[in-house]
Amino acid sequence: MKLYTGALLALLGASAAQAGGIERTTQSAMILYQKGNRVELSFGRVMPKLSGVMADSQGSGDIANDFTSPSLALKMDVSDTLALAFIYDKPFGSDVVYADGPSGILLGQSGQAETRAMTFLAKYQATDRVSVFGGLRVQESGGSTILDGAPYDANPLVTAYDVTFGDDWGTGYVLGAAYEIPEIALRLALTYNSEVKHSYDTTEIIGGTLVPGSKTKSVTPQSVNLEFQTGLNQRTLLMASARWVDHSAFKLHPAVFDRDLVSLRDTTTYRIGIGRAFSQKLSGSVTYAFEPKGSENVSSLSPSNGYKQLSLGLAYKATEALELSGGITYRVYGDANATVGGAPVGRFEDNSLTGVGLKVAYSF
Repeated sequence: MKLYTGALLALLGASAAQAGGIERTTQSAMILYQKGNRVELSFGRVMPKLSGVMADSQGSGDIANDFTSPSLALKMDVSDTLALAFIYDKPFGSDVVYADGPSGILLGQSGQAETRAMTFLAKYQATDRVSVFGGLRVQESGGSTILDGAPYDANPLVTAYDVTFGDDWGTGYVLGAAYEIPEIALRLALTYNSEVKHSYDTTEIIGGTLVPGSKTKSVTPQSVNLEFQTGLNQRTLLMASARWVDHSAFKLHPAVFDRDLVSLRDTTTYRIGIGRAFSQKLSGSVTYAFEPKGSENVSSLSPSNGYKQLSLGLAYKATEALELSGGITYRVYGDANATVGGAPVGRFEDNSLTGVGLKVAYSF
């Protein structure tokens, strides 16, 4: 089965902010399966709304800041059986600040983190239906956390605690395989992304006093992607995926503080979507995503519990070489209790996220 338009396969479902925990992209390697030589430039703008009522019956204010998510991908065919790809993205991050609400419970608490990753991939086409791929990921990561507010005031070792994790480079790897039936545009791909180890130069400030510097070891989590697509007819493509992320492995345990700053649960995110070619140039898609709920008691730096999400996408093939695509996402977060040391300090309900994305792709 030959799809009616190549733009359908290039469709951008929506923006960044794809899953739970600290994750901001899905770390997909499917650029390797685009036809011919290709470069893609993507840009996402994500606008979360995350607020709650604290234990003092006052509002927290909106604690989640907007962020942007750029990415660049390049794929080139070396031969009929070998393809190479390069991906730059920001796969993990956080930007939470308790600053604008009337509540004093966690006033001043914040958590910021950002990663930048470069992934180098190669794909070997063993047969017309079976392929394997893999490569190296090089990643820079760093961040900071401030713990402040009423839950910490009784403990002089925590009051006004400020820690900074200096930028550190780490490496990981990617392994995967795929089975295809080109005649019906079917592909089933399994991708494993390893954890990336970091050792951060750490600066801790307690009650305004700078303590001797130390090292804090941590990892960004490993993950598994299962991605599927098949043509239903010449104009319609069915897409589905499942992604598991080992978020619970992400720990930050500074030497002087001597306890975990972050406690996250593992997540599995499911997606199903339909892409439809309206003409040889124009295609659209609708995708539903779902992340099941876990315990309602969660970290005060990540106060949500699963989500439901709808994404709409549109792709336009401007020329034989140039494709433009974009999308919008709306997500509803599950309600959760923000906790400190396991004790609830606030209730977060009726929160959401809106994201918009744009991608420009050029084949050569």
